[in-house]
Amino acid sequence: MSDAPEVRPPVVTPVRVVIALCLVAPFVAMLWVGSYSKVDPTFIGIPFFYWYQMLWVLISTALTMIAYKLWQCDQRARHGGAK
Repeated sequence: MSDAPEVRPPVVTPVRVVIALCLVAPFVAMLWVGSYSKVDPTFIGIPFFYWYQMLWVLISTALTMIAYKLWQCDQRARHGGAK
């Protein structure tokens, strides 16, 4: 047994900040209604209000996948590559 204190990596790291930004971005985009509450420009006859929100469904999916992959890498690095 050693009396040396256990060294833990910091809780807030640049990777975790990127993960948080990926997960928060869709919420900010959808809560800022004034930025997309308009009709023009239309896309194949669909008003901007609707296609902008549907576009964010795809963007949110991609950002969530990125956050998940970054989280997996972060956890592997923290646990010494186990698994």
